Amino acid sequence: MSGERARLFVALELPAAAREALVGWRRQALGDAPGLRLVAAGSLHLTLCFLGWQEGPALEPIAAACERGLAAAGRHAPPLATGTPVWLPKRRPAVLAVGIEDPTGGLAQAWQSLAAELAGGGWFAPEGRPFLPHVTVARVGRGTRVRASELPAPARLEFPGEEVVLYRSMLIPTGARYEALRTWALEREAA
Repeated sequence: MSGERARLFVALELPAAAREALVGWRRQALGDAPGLRLVAAGSLHLTLCFLGWQEGPALEPIAAACERGLAAAGRHAPPLATGTPVWLPKRRPAVLAVGIEDPTGGLAQAWQSLAAELAGGGWFAPEGRPFLPHVTVARVGRGTRVRASELPAPARLEFPGEEVVLYRSMLIPTGARYEALRTWALEREAA
């Protein structure tokens, strides 16, 4: 990626059990919902900071900023849990997501530290609204309008957020393919 531009984002990787639970819930809740493109199980993640198109030489400084941000947050694996489904945005939804509960605020703290470091380097512009941890499970197809119906919540699943990844997103006709460029392990607190 040295001289080329790349579309980048930083995400919390989901453990396999959380991905499987979300896929199972989605199958039951949506069935064969026309107009929705399901996100592949291996691509389910929780986006922390979307960086957009970046120049190749920025990769190393971006990775260093991520390292500093995670270190400032303590590199702790926050305890998380699946929450309720949410259509985003509320008016004219483009995605169906499942909220992620952050009972200790550890994920919000990690996001805040990452966002500050990445914004300081000019690679990220935080939105004006508060951070909303969620996992996108389906996208609304082009030209499709959906009614944001109420859906049952998935069975509550608690899991630690143990890994943060800097991803490259490659747009392809069927959606996007993600390539992990850097990975940072977060530490579970001793019981």
